[in-house]
Amino acid sequence: MAATLQAVAQAVPTVKLLIDGHFVDSKTTEWKDVINPATQQVLARVPFATPDELEAAIASAARAYKHWRNTSVGARKRVMLKLQEIIRRDMKKIAECLTHEQGKTLADAEGDVFRGLEVVEHACSVGSLQMGEHLEQVAGGVDVYSVRQPLGVCAGITPFNFPAMIPLWMFPMAIVSGNTFVLKPSEQDPMTTMLLAELALEAGVPHGVLNVVHGGKTAVDTLCTHPEVKAVSFVGSTAVGHHVYNLASTHDKRAQCMMGAKNHAVILPDASKDHSLNALVGAGFGAAGQRCMAISVGVLVGDAARWIPDIVEKAKSLKVTGGTEPGADLGPLVSKAALARVHSLIEMGVKEGAKLELDGRNIRVPGYPDGNFVGPTVFSGVKPEMKIYKEEIFGPVLCLLAVDTLDEAIAFVNANPFGNGTGIFTQSGAAARKFQYEVDAGQVGINVPIPVPVPYFSFTGSRGSKLGDLGPYGKQAVQFYTQVKTVTARWFDDAVSAGGVHTTISLK
Repeated sequence: MAATLQAVAQAVPTVKLLIDGHFVDSKTTEWKDVINPATQQVLARVPFATPDELEAAIASAARAYKHWRNTSVGARKRVMLKLQEIIRRDMKKIAECLTHEQGKTLADAEGDVFRGLEVVEHACSVGSLQMGEHLEQVAGGVDVYSVRQPLGVCAGITPFNFPAMIPLWMFPMAIVSGNTFVLKPSEQDPMTTMLLAELALEAGVPHGVLNVVHGGKTAVDTLCTHPEVKAVSFVGSTAVGHHVYNLASTHDKRAQCMMGAKNHAVILPDASKDHSLNALVGAGFGAAGQRCMAISVGVLVGDAARWIPDIVEKAKSLKVTGGTEPGADLGPLVSKAALARVHSLIEMGVKEGAKLELDGRNIRVPGYPDGNFVGPTVFSGVKPEMKIYKEEIFGPVLCLLAVDTLDEAIAFVNANPFGNGTGIFTQSGAAARKFQYEVDAGQVGINVPIPVPVPYFSFTGSRGSKLGDLGPYGKQAVQFYTQVKTVTARWFDDAVSAGGVHTTISLK
């Protein structure tokens, strides 16, 4: 029996580490299965890197930094130009891998890759993004100028729900700015990230400039405390985000942590009904609700409350599949643990008195008897003290509640501790302006359900959704991954000052 189990284990591929430009097998004794959430097939085994392997990755990045920081801006930019080209070439391959290990539909998976690709494209503008400032004659013969210089070794810790987009938020902006990088993807779906790492090497990223390690708390804590690491970027749960921020900050590192959310869509009775309800249902249930910008709360103002039956009917029409079928709207949750948690929260919502308008717990998906499926689920009559409102469910569960006025809706959104994103649906410019001015959230959509900004701007979650002042992409990312050095200069040349002939000095 032992021999049989060993043979099965050997037949399953292992995820590699990327250290110093080479994909290497880990010597660890701790492994985790990467499981297809639609079928429970074991796709691969991912190692939890040993302390020596973590040290080797960081040391490789430190060595590479010595020459990479001196690489010209043009050369760094050309690597990004090549990377965006080959990501575009392999888009479908990456999306297929992502679907198998994470559960997103193919359309959602391609969107995941594309939103990361946009950041790579923006990284190609480093020549203007990293510019400093210069002012002549601030005093007699004195000029002042500032330059933006890289920090050194930077690290990124990414979540399971966007295994392509969020790594691409991080390492391209970091390395194009002259840093080197150690990336720790989620151990639940690391294969997509490893494909991106292969493409990075193909694009010309030098050995050691990008390293990838795998693991859990030990790996996270090492990256947050190692003296060679100068900055840590994190996207994930609130609990881990607080741990990362506190640990990194107390070890003299920069840290940016994008964390949990409870995003509201406020729908006014004058809103375009079809557009608004389609947006609400798509944003609530797309990616099975497993995204930090999912709309999980619908706030129906005044007569808009009469649309609850229409919302339920639209939710019923969504197609739940294993993810690869044409026309799929949502696939499975990422794990059995996620499935159990979502089921328990739905049960809690019923116990606490919310009205379960649509129950997705008993869904059966043909051809996938073992999948982690929850169908679209809708509650109405939700109260702020209920657990389904207070917690980020991270599943296809939409909470609906009614208020009488826009002022009540704004107050309700602002009373929530999270501030990732929100949206309003209305045909009134005055109402939209009042909302965007008064609401306390990092990203605001006006007739847009998921207002994630394009990479020319930056992701700007706030309050309980974000720790750190700067966002993970756009100009703020360059600010995060660089430090400003200011130079005050005054030159003396006796011949020039005296009005005499200045002799050119040859420097050899």
